[in-house]
Amino acid sequence: MKKFLPENFIRLASASPFPLLVVGGSVRDFLCGTLMQNADWDIAGAGEDEELISAARKAGFKVDAVYQNTGTVRLSDPLGIKYEFTRFRSDKYVRGLHAPAEIEFTTDIKKDAARRDFTANAVYYDAVGEKFIDPLGGIPDIQKRIFRTVAPAEKVFGEDGLRLMRLARLAAQTGFSPDEECFAGAKKHASLIRDIVPERIFAELTRLLNADGENAYFGLCILKNTGVLAEIMPELASGDGLYQRADFHKYDVLEHSLRCVRYSPKQIRFAALLHDVGKPFCFERDKNFYRHPEEGTRIAGEILNRLKAPVKLVAETKKLISLHMRDFDLTMKENKVRRAIAENYALFSDLLALFQADFSACKDDLSPAPVAVKWQKIFDKMKSEGAPRSLKELKVKGNDLLEIGVKPEKIGYALNELLLFALEDGARNDRDALVRRAEKFFREKSEG
Repeated sequence: MKKFLPENFIRLASASPFPLLVVGGSVRDFLCGTLMQNADWDIAGAGEDEELISAARKAGFKVDAVYQNTGTVRLSDPLGIKYEFTRFRSDKYVRGLHAPAEIEFTTDIKKDAARRDFTANAVYYDAVGEKFIDPLGGIPDIQKRIFRTVAPAEKVFGEDGLRLMRLARLAAQTGFSPDEECFAGAKKHASLIRDIVPERIFAELTRLLNADGENAYFGLCILKNTGVLAEIMPELASGDGLYQRADFHKYDVLEHSLRCVRYSPKQIRFAALLHDVGKPFCFERDKNFYRHPEEGTRIAGEILNRLKAPVKLVAETKKLISLHMRDFDLTMKENKVRRAIAENYALFSDLLALFQADFSACKDDLSPAPVAVKWQKIFDKMKSEGAPRSLKELKVKGNDLLEIGVKPEKIGYALNELLLFALEDGARNDRDALVRRAEKFFREKSEG
């Protein structure tokens, strides 16, 4: 493993007054052959943080933060690579809460290993001695690609509710499966996720959804089967067992939603996960799914706001959900499709991706989604004609309209009207023609 470690870290480890060990995900990933160059470098040792800080500064490292109560020091080497050092310690928790209530520093590596979550994350590497240290038998578990808790599963999950999300997220990132005891412990303590602040849940869920499609689906299945999904997104989980028309769908609403994530690119995973979240609500209210895009837009916004998601993500996810059933029966006229493209130009590629993922998730059909094919053809036709797909591509600008006497408060409205006019036929996107139309439009409005 030494050849994968940054040279600056090896220099620091060699100069450290106590053994400085790499631990956690980077060691696990190396042992299963998936270590990436941009790995997170978690390091640990029995020495005091002041000793490490002194050695790090002498080696040219920058000390970014020090947390004395947890014995944690965040460092950056001369190349900007980040490291997080933590002293060997033993933690005690108030049941279910993420932060330890009591910390005891120790020189016993086995006690430090026992405070972690899974044995696969409790293997250490000594870069100077060039050896692995495995206090809890994590290496065989890595070879088996399983997650086994470092202590009885009820204790591990009972201590820290965030570990429920970490289990699913790490499973998505690694492809590891929880062993029987680990899964049972997570399922028993699923309700403890309620004790975790929304921001931490959202962060773990985001990392899960950023895994490869098949693995992201696997991680979501763990959230579903342990009951954690029902705790964090009950509106989505209520689609479990809610079956749909067999001629369109092979799966119930929840399974379809999880599979939509499986077939979607990373940038639309939240929209893919929540695109049908309105169906259970509509079925309960109306015994049908007719208005589920509208209700789903509202409910998805409530869920994401509850999880403290970024404003931009909430807005884009809601917009995609509101549009995901547009033209599903392919009856929408071309001029209306053109308008929809122009109105949603910034999200057009994401919308096509959602069309495709939704289609594929119905029956695991990877053939091109008919609606995506239709809209892409119209988009390409607009491009070849020179039809504007946004105000940026319109050949007339606000200053042009000011010059012919359009009032400033009317500029935005006039530009949008000209855009709708020009996008129906690319030949209309001519500056002089648009200015003449604006003059006529302005006179008509003034006389009215």
